[in-house]
Amino acid sequence: MTSTTDPRAVVIRYVEAVRDGAADVIQDSLAADATWHYPGDLPISKVWHGRDRIINEFLGSMGPVLVPGTLEIELVSTIAEGDRVVAEWTSKAKTVYGGTYDNRCIGIYTVRDGKIASVVEYADTQHVAATLFPDLNAHHPSDAEMAPPVR
Repeated sequence: MTSTTDPRAVVIRYVEAVRDGAADVIQDSLAADATWHYPGDLPISKVWHGRDRIINEFLGSMGPVLVPGTLEIELVSTIAEGDRVVAEWTSKAKTVYGGTYDNRCIGIYTVRDGKIASVVEYADTQHVAATLFPDLNAHHPSDAEMAPPVR
């Protein structure tokens, strides 16, 4: 397994490993005490602590809602400054609910000693909710339902 400490190369290697389903490289890319912050109010929105929880619970939670073999990830660009790398990528897949997940994402990665130490990810969480968590809409009243009655 090739090892590098260049932050941009570490992030590119990680994103390509996710794209290719290379579990060993994904595991090797994250620091044992890494954190991953996914903002919003989705079931996956929080700060995930530790490589194993990030891989098994956060990233792993997407597997059951995506049709196997349909995930396509494309790294669009990276910008690096010191130990921080901003990566932009697209993710596309068919969902088990019959829809299509098609999102453009940004991650702000901090790399230390050749490992990803932290990530803050930004995506269209409304699209994530609609395509990957469609049952959420049934539990959250719409703006019209929450508006006071017209008299």
